[in-house]
Amino acid sequence: MLYLLTTSIDGVDHSLYKIISFYLISFCSNTFSAISGGGAGLLQLPALILFGVPYYQALASHKLATVALGIGGSLRNYKSLRNEIYVICQILVFGLPGVIVGASIVEYISEKYLYLFLGVVSIFLAFYSFLKSDLGLSTSKTQLNLVHKIRFLILIFLIGILNGSISSGTGLLVTIVLIKTFGMDFLRAISLTFFTVGIFWNFTGAVFLSKIGAVPINLLTILIVGSFTGGYFGSYLSKLKGNKLIKKTFITVCFLVGSSLLFKSIKSFLVVN
Repeated sequence: MLYLLTTSIDGVDHSLYKIISFYLISFCSNTFSAISGGGAGLLQLPALILFGVPYYQALASHKLATVALGIGGSLRNYKSLRNEIYVICQILVFGLPGVIVGASIVEYISEKYLYLFLGVVSIFLAFYSFLKSDLGLSTSKTQLNLVHKIRFLILIFLIGILNGSISSGTGLLVTIVLIKTFGMDFLRAISLTFFTVGIFWNFTGAVFLSKIGAVPINLLTILIVGSFTGGYFGSYLSKLKGNKLIKKTFITVCFLVGSSLLFKSIKSFLVVN
């Protein structure tokens, strides 16, 4: 579909077309991301690549734009953050080093293996969430022992590495880890994901990735506007409709992200062979 959009009006001045197309793509993808807790890269990143932006520049642009998504989502859910300062600090202290590692090694590792791994995990999360009918629909109190705490910090660091090296799906992973570890509902977990991953992780990753190649400012501006408005609107819908809508969207986005990443991985293997 994106390919047809980019090729159907050859020979026409593309300036206004690109502005409208990028805004709509950014707004729609970030609206769904705001409801599900991640997955904006499912549409936004491929769109940048289809318009001829090199992968590393596209990834940096996408990450900078999703900072606006994090801000837009956090504005609607800021009250949910005040009682979670300790969890926020853990995600930042252990996740940001992972992001830096991921962004630093992205040039030296094959994307197809990362796509394969994250694709399988995302599809697994979709089926797991679907089968667990009560998952994330309400808040439950959980007593964490030392093993649970250490496991949470290790998972956050590893997800940070994935966040720094590829885009799609890492917010979904953080959301589900928060739900499983702390017994949060979807709305509460996504609020933390927006604030930590959406703003701080993505900004850090974008800064390191931008050193590889210059970020196209004109497209970045459009993406930021679309991400902010989409994030704000999606957060409004999620609070209006509640955890049931969020969970359904989460399952759908997980499955679509996973399928997209698996397709990319398989395609990469076939090209090499």
